[in-house]
Amino acid sequence: MSLELPLSVPLQAAPANGLLTAPILPTLLRLAIPNSIAMLGSALIAVAETSYIGRLGLAPLAAIALVFPFAMLTQMMSAGAMGGGVSSAISRALGAGNRERAAVLALHAAIIGACGGLLFTLVMLLFGRSFYVLLGGRGEVLAEACGYSHVLFSGAISIWMVNTLASVLRGTGDMKLPAMTILAAAAIQIVVGGVLGLGLFGMPQLGMQGVACGQLLGFSLAALFLIWYLVSGRGRLSLQFSSFTFQRAMFVDILKVGAVSCLSPLQTVLTILIFTKILAGFGTEVLAGYGIGSRLEFLLIPIAFAVGVASVPMVGMAIGAGDVARARRVAWTAGATSALGVGAVGWLVAIWPSLWVSLFTSNPAVTAAASSYFAWAGPVFCFFGLGVCLYFSSQGAAKVGGPVLASTLRLLLVGVGGWVLSALAAPAWMLFVLVAVAMVMFGLCTAAAVRFTRWGQ
Repeated sequence: MSLELPLSVPLQAAPANGLLTAPILPTLLRLAIPNSIAMLGSALIAVAETSYIGRLGLAPLAAIALVFPFAMLTQMMSAGAMGGGVSSAISRALGAGNRERAAVLALHAAIIGACGGLLFTLVMLLFGRSFYVLLGGRGEVLAEACGYSHVLFSGAISIWMVNTLASVLRGTGDMKLPAMTILAAAAIQIVVGGVLGLGLFGMPQLGMQGVACGQLLGFSLAALFLIWYLVSGRGRLSLQFSSFTFQRAMFVDILKVGAVSCLSPLQTVLTILIFTKILAGFGTEVLAGYGIGSRLEFLLIPIAFAVGVASVPMVGMAIGAGDVARARRVAWTAGATSALGVGAVGWLVAIWPSLWVSLFTSNPAVTAAASSYFAWAGPVFCFFGLGVCLYFSSQGAAKVGGPVLASTLRLLLVGVGGWVLSALAAPAWMLFVLVAVAMVMFGLCTAAAVRFTRWGQ
């Protein structure tokens, strides 16, 4: 019996998508391209929203710097952290040839997604204002931040359901449909957010709340479509509610990766929040400038996300089939690809910061602060891309402890170092140097964790 199972695994898993046998780099790029297109939609949203908000005035632009880390935390936890846990569990089940288990895992994943969204709504509606006050929000800036936040997070369940169900599909190797769905949601968000935010075509100008309405509507429609698609049986897995029973082992299989992975985006956002709090003392212009700079840092995550998420089912299926050597080759190939892509963008904005900054402001003080950030942090974005991508690959192997500890180290460097520099009344550029050092350590330590952690059963 033990001799027959390994021989039967590739025969059962390979016809689904060939991820166990196809050449690594071409397959990785083929899977990453749809994700890249979807992430382009996310980038367009960020550019469009910041452009809209910049037209509304300086206070809204500073307010979005307060809200944006929490908005990205929602996305990162649902798509990259818990979503990675979902894709990992499903791909490992498929790699082992157990499609029934994969289908049951998909239903449990949907429950986790709904609960995660409701929790985010509850926390942000109750404590969002207090968070923004702790970050230095005052007066008009605080009011604008709260108005945007209340609308955005009232629909957090839609964001979580879209990203969770998209992760179910990605776990089967289907990258195209999730990408098309997210891209369609992005288009709706850009159009509706612009029209309602700026009051175009005779519509009332709702300001920040109108911009947030675009995201609320886009993700709500996308969630309904993905639910219909999976229930109708059109996907490689289908949600069969009639035969569903709660199984603790299924939740454990997802959460042992997803719950631990949630610590990493939380630490990433805490890193940004610590700097936001410190730089708030330098004035609105510096805060807005850093908001523009850190927004690009967040937007580079999708580049690493596109490659990293593509590696999750490849690594997961290889682990499920017992081919650990292939799983590691996939991880290193993905990490190198991500580092090159993210690093290229970093060097570009380090040399020509106006390419990004001029999209949002012409204020000299804001431009100077954002340019200083890019000059120090841009050249080492490659380490950030390497670390983020290897974190995703580790999810596929269900071994995320080391990458999460690397993220913890980055947080400690920024927190302790930022406190020391602030106490010494250091200029803002020294804080940006600290950001760069923390990125380098994050990338190197994540790579070391992947290299020395034992993968496999």
